[in-house]
Amino acid sequence: MNNRERLRLRLQRQRAPSVNIQSSTVEPETIIENTAIDCGWGHLIFGQTFTEPQPLVTRLCSELPNRRNIAFYIFDPHVCISLAPQEVFLDPSHTYRLWLDRYQQPRLRPKGFTIRLLNSYQDAAAVHNLYIRRHMVPPDVDFIWQHRASRLLTFMLAVNPNTNEVLGATMGIDHKTAFKDPERGSSLWALTVESQAGVPGIGQALVRQLAEYYHVRGRTYLDLSVMHDNEQAISLYENLGFERVPVFALKHKNPYNEPLFIGTDPSEKLNPYARIIIREAQKRGILVEILDIEKAYFELSFGGRSILCRESLSELTNAVAMSRCDDKTITHKVLSQAGLRVPAQIKVTNIKQATQFLSQYQSIVVKPARGEQGLGISVDVQDQNTLQTAIGNAKKYCETVILEEYIKGKDLRIIVIGNEVVAAATRYPAEIVGNGRDTIKKLIKKQSRRRATATDGESSIPMDQETERCIQTAGFTLDTVLPEHQQLMVRKTANLHTGGTIHDVTDRLHPILRKAAIDAARALNIPVTGLDFIVTEVDAPEYAIIEANERPGLANHEPQPTAERFIDLLFPHTASQS
Repeated sequence: MNNRERLRLRLQRQRAPSVNIQSSTVEPETIIENTAIDCGWGHLIFGQTFTEPQPLVTRLCSELPNRRNIAFYIFDPHVCISLAPQEVFLDPSHTYRLWLDRYQQPRLRPKGFTIRLLNSYQDAAAVHNLYIRRHMVPPDVDFIWQHRASRLLTFMLAVNPNTNEVLGATMGIDHKTAFKDPERGSSLWALTVESQAGVPGIGQALVRQLAEYYHVRGRTYLDLSVMHDNEQAISLYENLGFERVPVFALKHKNPYNEPLFIGTDPSEKLNPYARIIIREAQKRGILVEILDIEKAYFELSFGGRSILCRESLSELTNAVAMSRCDDKTITHKVLSQAGLRVPAQIKVTNIKQATQFLSQYQSIVVKPARGEQGLGISVDVQDQNTLQTAIGNAKKYCETVILEEYIKGKDLRIIVIGNEVVAAATRYPAEIVGNGRDTIKKLIKKQSRRRATATDGESSIPMDQETERCIQTAGFTLDTVLPEHQQLMVRKTANLHTGGTIHDVTDRLHPILRKAAIDAARALNIPVTGLDFIVTEVDAPEYAIIEANERPGLANHEPQPTAERFIDLLFPHTASQS
C-alpha cells in the first residue's frame, strides 16, 4: 500500500459513523501531505495528512518559543505518544462538529454589536491585545494583518458599532485550502470574548457567523476543540447543533500546557491576581510554594533568595509604607505634604460637621478610612438624608469615616513598580443596557453573572443600598423595564469588584500624570502600588489623587507586563530569562 492509499484509508476510517460525504470534484490523491498551518499562535498539524506517526511527532515537537503547536485529527494517538512520551501528551479536549447542511439560522440576531471580518491594522492590534488579556497565546499583530484577505485563515470579529471596540474574536481555517481536503471541512479556533463586554451572546454570534461563512463557501462541516470540563462552552455548542465526534489531538509538553499534563495544580485554586504572578515565576524556573490558597499567600524562591508574597504585596513593602496606604487619611496627608494634588478631606466627628462639609462642596464622597474593593463607599452624595445613610454604611467597614470633595472626571488607576509606571487604565462604573423586556433588577443579575464568570468571581454588582440609590437618582426603580438600547449606570464607584470595567490607556498617559504617580510612590516609599486618580482626560495634565493601594491587582492590566515587572523587582537577575 502506497502513501496515497494510506491517506485515503485514513480519511475513510476517521469519519464519524453518521458522515455522508458527497462525491468531491477533487480526488483524495490530490491531498497535500504532511500539512502544518502557521496560525500565529503556533502550527496546526493535520494528522490525517501524515502517513507515518514519526514525522508528525517530530513536527509537533519542533515548536518555536512562546508558541503552541497542536496536532489534530490523530489516527493513532497511542502510537504517537509512545514515540516521545516525555514530550507529547493527549489533549484532554473534546471535538465537536457542526454539519453545515443541518445548520439553522436564528430567527433573531443579537443586538448591541456587529459581526464582521477584520479590516484594519487597528483591528489586528485589538485582537492581539484581547488574546493577551484572556491569557491566550496571541498571533503577532503583523501576522493577523497580513492574513486579513487570506482564504486559508479567517479572522471574524464582534465589534461595538458606536466605538468600534473589538468585543470578541475567532479564527477559522479552511481545510480545503489548507490541504485540498476531499471532505471540504473547516474548523474554528481561538474563540474569545472580552471579559468586560456589556452585552450577551457574543460568543454564540461569532460561532454562527463563521458557520454561515463556511456554509456559503461550500464547506460540509465546522469542527472545534473544547476542554472536557468547560461545561458552559459545551452547552453553548450543543445548543447550536454541534455533535461530539471521535477526533483526538496531541500537544507538546511546554510551560503553557503544563496544567493539562501534570494534573491538578494548587495554584489554579488561587485568585487571578496571585495566579498571574505565579505563572510568570514558573516560566523563569522560580520555585513556588503555596502557603494559603484562600488568602493567596505564596513563597517564591530562586538562587538562595526567598520572598513571601500575598498577591502583589511582598516583603519588599515595609510595614510603615503598608500602613500609610491602608489608612486613607494618612495617604492623603503624605501626598499633600509632597506637593501632589488631592481633594479636600475631613474625618467625620459629628453630623453637624459633616453637614457643613456637604454644604461647602455640594457633592461629596463618603467612605471608610480603611478598606478595599470599594466596600462602604458612596459617591456623589448631595443631600443630608443620603449623607446620614452613607455614613452608617461606611461605619460597617471602619469606625473612622471620611468625607471628600467629589471631583468629577475619569477614574484612572496607575500601577507603579520600582518607581516606574508599568500600566495605566481608566475604570468605569457598572452599567447595564436595556432590551425593552427585562426589569433593571433582572438586567443587573444577568450582567453580574457575566462579570463573575469572566473574572473568576472577582467582579459582580452588589444588590445593595448604594445600587438602589444610583438607580433611584436616575429616575428608575429595580422593577422598571429599561427601554431598548438605553444605558444605565448602576454604581457610582468605578471599582472592578463592584462590577466596574477597566480599559488600558498606558500609551496615552500624560507625562505630568506619569510623574505624579512616580512622585506619589516615592513619597509613600512603596515599591509596588496602584494609585487612583481622578482626571479630566488621560492625556491631559489635570488630576487629583484619591487613594493608594499597597496590593494592586496586576491581572487587571493586561496586555501590559505587570507580572513580568513585579518578578523583575523581586528577582532582577531573572529578568533576561523572561
